[in-house]
Amino acid sequence: MDNSGKEKEAIQLMADADKKVKSSGSFLGGMFGGGPHKVEEACEMYCRAANMFKMAKNWSAAGSAFCKAARLHMQLQNKHDCATSFIDAGNAYKKSDPNEAIKCLNAAIDIYTDMGRFTIAAKHHINVAEIYESELVDIEKAIAHYEQAADYYKGEESNSSANKCLLKVGAYCAQLEQYHRAIEIYEQVGSNTMDNPLLKYSAKEYFFKASLCHFIVDELNAKIAIEKYEEMFPAFSDSRECKLLKKLLDAHEEQNSEAFTEAVKEFDSISRLDQWHTALLLRIKKTIQGDEGDLK
Repeated sequence: MDNSGKEKEAIQLMADADKKVKSSGSFLGGMFGGGPHKVEEACEMYCRAANMFKMAKNWSAAGSAFCKAARLHMQLQNKHDCATSFIDAGNAYKKSDPNEAIKCLNAAIDIYTDMGRFTIAAKHHINVAEIYESELVDIEKAIAHYEQAADYYKGEESNSSANKCLLKVGAYCAQLEQYHRAIEIYEQVGSNTMDNPLLKYSAKEYFFKASLCHFIVDELNAKIAIEKYEEMFPAFSDSRECKLLKKLLDAHEEQNSEAFTEAVKEFDSISRLDQWHTALLLRIKKTIQGDEGDLK
């Protein structure tokens, strides 16, 4: 059957399900005890219709059908099935209406938190954050959802998942010039990872990022912070990142933009600097008098 056939079949199923819902609440339906059973059947029909709409790539109709199923599950006190249907609705709406997707995912999150399922709630907070990041480009709201996810993961002792969310928050805070919050996060994650044999290699990267944020705020701040990180984590002293920071501090103190650029180029030729690092280094370089403001 072609997809347009699937869509027609889905529309018919929706109409039949609507009828079942109406009759379940009628006087006769109530008298003969068919109410809940009919509602369960209607739930199944809405879900089948939603899947047919998905096959026909009619994402809005699929989302709407899953929402109808979710509301009926709630009526039947099937919390888990209700949350699952809201997630299915959210995933369908992601392809057509990001705002509706967020509403559905938030509805599921409320149910999961009410049930004490914080790890699942955290996972869906990340889904919402990603929609705000890529579809709606509302970074403040993305940050709020990553923070909430991190909070839930911490409460469930899922520290590595919490750290992943916090690092997202740290990166965005630095971009938005909320340097103190970014520093706090990078120091926290750096401290958490430096004692872990499997993760300690990453700690130097987090202390490097914290140092760059300090540097933008104040050169002296950066010097003090770097000394503190070397003391806390001796391996940081020997890292290329720490050596680069010291060269940059010297260049900045001498107001020598050429030496600053040269140090960055030398580091970049061995370890490629991504867009985030480059943006922060440019902000620091612009504080050197008479600088042109690029790293070429």
